[in-house]
Amino acid sequence: MTGDPQALAEVTALFEAYEAAFMRHDVEAVNAFFWNDPAATRYGIADRQHGHAEIAAFRAASAAPDFERRLLDTRITTFGPDFAVALTQFVRSDTLKRGFQSQTWVRLPDGWRIVAAHVSMIDPP
Repeated sequence: MTGDPQALAEVTALFEAYEAAFMRHDVEAVNAFFWNDPAATRYGIADRQHGHAEIAAFRAASAAPDFERRLLDTRITTFGPDFAVALTQFVRSDTLKRGFQSQTWVRLPDGWRIVAAHVSMIDPP
């Protein structure tokens, strides 16, 4: 079943909380959104992390955002009560490039967590 309304509400709130934590550079909060497991994966613009430890180390070494970011065309789709995909485009104040972000969310025993994420940026058409 797709479109579980309760899961959609939960993941939407978490997605928005993640974005707020990211923009205020709350490293501890951002790390807590990710599955604490060696199988968690994040592919970034010019980086990649395999496992929660690498994700946390990357965040700890990253500078706070020195740009504003506006999300566009955010789409969150649920597949039953325990699985969701969040996709968004973004524009940043420091570049003309268009950004894309995806997050795969799974409800685990300790709550919803991002198990896989990807961020990329491309030149405008």
